This record gives sequence, structure tokens and C-alpha cells, in this order.
Amino acid sequence: MTKLTKTQKMLNVKSSILLIVDIQEKLMPAISEQEKIISNITKLITFAEIVHLPVIYTEQHKLGPILPEIKAGLSHGELICKKEFNCFLNDSFRRQIDSSHISSLIIAGVETHICISQTALGAIENYHVHVVSDAVSSRTQENHEIGLARMYQSGIVITSIEMVMFELLRTSDSEEFKRALPLIK
Repeated sequence: MTKLTKTQKMLNVKSSILLIVDIQEKLMPAISEQEKIISNITKLITFAEIVHLPVIYTEQHKLGPILPEIKAGLSHGELICKKEFNCFLNDSFRRQIDSSHISSLIIAGVETHICISQTALGAIENYHVHVVSDAVSSRTQENHEIGLARMYQSGIVITSIEMVMFELLRTSDSEEFKRALPLIK
């Protein structure tokens, strides 16, 4: 892999992957705005299926299984169990990412100030990193905001679900746009 410049590029389906981090049964009840986060991540997973965007799911050791509504998308992705907060410190995750030949990583999940930020910071030297702000959260809103600020200060793109969708779609003149439109409305 070559070291990237500070300039983040627009997302492209052919060179991106969606990472869903630790949306698990034992953790989600404590997460701020959990219903919104679950809904938005479900939309991202459905969108990924529409545009054929690869998905990797992680599951933090001892936090129970992934939520059933998120698990439904597993047929379209790879599940990696981990103990590490930074996904890039996990050998299975690293091998999966390295073999995918991507240049952009789109990250959603929990917690913003722990696993999301450590993974994003671990990726920034080798990948264009986009953190979906309305699809990440923490147990407290304060930690969520601190995590987003830290990542932004480090050159990570802080984006939204709609920005990701429209950037990957590129045009309204496609079958994918028509199929994704109900997710946006």
C-alpha cells in the first residue's frame, strides 16, 4: 500500500468498503440515540446491497451477538470477531482489508470515541477514511462529539448517510438510484 496524501477523495463503489463496528446486543441499550443509529446503519446495509458495496461487520468479544436486524445483512458481508478496539490490530480484519484492494473505508457503528476513532486513526495513513456521523454513537453525546472532533482534526472525513449515498450513486439516472430512493425519503 502507498501512503495517501491528506486530500480525501470522493467515494467510489469499486474502491470502497463499508465497515459496521460492534452493533451488539449487550452494548446497544447503553448507546445514545440507539434507535436512530440502528435505523441508519440498517439503511446503510440495505444501500450497500443495492450498489454492491462490500461490507465487513465486527463483533467485540464478550458483548454478545450482533443485533438481529443488523445480522440480517450478514449474507452480504463478512463477520470478524475481535478483542481489539482498533480493528487494524486484529489479524483477520487486516487480512480481509488488505485482500480487498480498496482505497476508501466508510465506517459506521459504536463507540465513536473508542473503536470507531481508533480504527479510523489506524487507517488514515493507508486509506481514505469516511466516518458516517449519523451512523456512529457512544454511550454519551459528549464522548460522541469528542470522538468526531478528534477524527476530524486528524484529517478523517466526517460525513452523513445521505452524503455517502449520493456520492456513491453519482447520478439520479440509474436503477440503483431508483431502488435507493425509499431509503433517502
